[in-house]
Amino acid sequence: MQRSPGVLTSSFLLGLVSLVGASSLQVGPAAAQSSLFKLTTTRLVASSATVGGSTSVPYGWLDFCHRRPKECKVPALPATSVKLTAQNMSILKRINQKANRSIKPVSNYDHWGTMMDHWDYPVDGKGDCKIYALYKRKLLQEAGFPRQALLMTVVRDLHDEGHTILTVKTDKGDFVLDNLVDEIRPWNATGYYFLKRQSQQNPNSWVSINQRGGTAKRFPSS
Repeated sequence: MQRSPGVLTSSFLLGLVSLVGASSLQVGPAAAQSSLFKLTTTRLVASSATVGGSTSVPYGWLDFCHRRPKECKVPALPATSVKLTAQNMSILKRINQKANRSIKPVSNYDHWGTMMDHWDYPVDGKGDCKIYALYKRKLLQEAGFPRQALLMTVVRDLHDEGHTILTVKTDKGDFVLDNLVDEIRPWNATGYYFLKRQSQQNPNSWVSINQRGGTAKRFPSS
């Protein structure tokens, strides 16, 4: 049975207590969990990107849906966010690194022989940024994360080139999973120019963003 990522087991809480230290032991597991989470996330100060109205859907997503209709013929759902517990942050880091290390980077043209964007899963272990982001979205859904919080996102990177990442909506702001960086970063610490992303309610609808994601920052892995 798949465990919800928002649920912490008693053994995990006990592990948190031992990590926080003797002073935390005096205040109980709940306080220990809170103390440890503050220690591991003080550098992750995120906000939520302000989105605009409906915008054009990327060709690559339309083509992906044509080839894999079951992935896109899904009902509209209420918007929701992931509770950013220490456990959920650990899952995000693990899946981001797993995808980044298991897929061999190759350009869209070299991979598919076309300049038209081709979005897909890493069926042959290779791909560009869209393949990484789609794979992470798939793995996180399989881990129990809600679809409405996992949003394919199109940006301009630090070299002003087109790039695709995965935005994860959380109760502590928007975080991104990026094939160029192993760390999980707040959207406003990327320095990217955010163009558009999937609607939370319907993955086949896209909304505009059109704003700079702060100044690029790198965070040491914890």
